[in-house]
Amino acid sequence: MKSVSVVIPTFNRALKTARAVASVLYQSFTDYEIIVVNDGSRDGTEEILRQFGRRIRYIALRSNQGVSAARNRGVAESHAPWIAFLDSDDYWLPRKLEAQTAFFRRHPQALICQTQEIWVRNGRYVNPKKRHLKPSGDIFEPSLRLCLVSPSAVMLRRSLLEAAGPFDEDLPVCEDYDLWLRIACQHPVHLIQDRLVVKEGGHSDQLSRRYRGMDRYRIQAILKVLRSGILTPGQIQTALKELSRKCRIYGTGCLKRGRQEEGEIYLNMAQAAEGPGHKAWP
Repeated sequence: MKSVSVVIPTFNRALKTARAVASVLYQSFTDYEIIVVNDGSRDGTEEILRQFGRRIRYIALRSNQGVSAARNRGVAESHAPWIAFLDSDDYWLPRKLEAQTAFFRRHPQALICQTQEIWVRNGRYVNPKKRHLKPSGDIFEPSLRLCLVSPSAVMLRRSLLEAAGPFDEDLPVCEDYDLWLRIACQHPVHLIQDRLVVKEGGHSDQLSRRYRGMDRYRIQAILKVLRSGILTPGQIQTALKELSRKCRIYGTGCLKRGRQEEGEIYLNMAQAAEGPGHKAWP
C-alpha cells in the first residue's frame, strides 16, 4: 500500500489535468498513488490522460456530479493512510509531498497541514492580499470569515477525513470552506511556509464565477457547523457573530438589487443571531 493517495477531480480541463498529473509524477517523494476522477468531461480528457497509462488510476463518472462528488469518489477508491487533493487547474512544485510527509514524521501528532502557494491570475503572478494570508494552528475563527485552506495545498490523515465527514455534495461551491470549518473547530491546521503549490485563477470556468453570492453558501456552512453539536461555547459565540455579519452583508446586498423577500430573510437571520436568545441558538 502506498503512503499517500493523491485525488485529482476534473471537469473539462483536459490539458490542465495532464499538467497537474505530470506535477505529481515529478515529485521527489514517490510513495503515492494518483487517482483522477473525470466528472463527466466532454473535452477529450480521457484520451489526453491515456498517455499516463498505469501510472494513474482513472475513474470516469457518467455525468457531471460536481467537485464534491468527484473528490469523495476519489477518496472512496483510495487506499493510503494520507490523502492529498490537487485541483485540475493547479499544479505542485517537486518538493510538495516530500515537505509534507517530512513534517508529519517530525510531528506525529499532527493530522493535517498545508503549504503556502504561488498565485497566478490570468497568467500573471500576484501577491495574496493580507486577508488571504494563511494562519497556522487554531484557525477556526479566521476561517469563518473566508476559506483559508486550499484543497491543492493540504494533506491530511484519512482517519481525520473519515471522522469529519466527506465534502458536502449539496453545496455547489464553498464545499471546501464547509469541510475545513468542521475540521478546524476540533484540530489545529498546520502550515509549512514553503510555497509549493501554483494556484491558478481568473479563467472563465471557475466555479466561483458561476455562482452569485458566495456568502450564501458560507452561511449554510456556518449554520451546519453550529447545528453539529461539536463547537465549544466560545466557538458558538464566534460563529454566531460571523453568521450575523455575513447575513447582514448579503441581505443588504439583496435589497440593493431589488430582491426584497430574500434580503429580509437574511436580515432576520442576522437579527436572530444577535438577539437575546442567541445563547441557545440554533
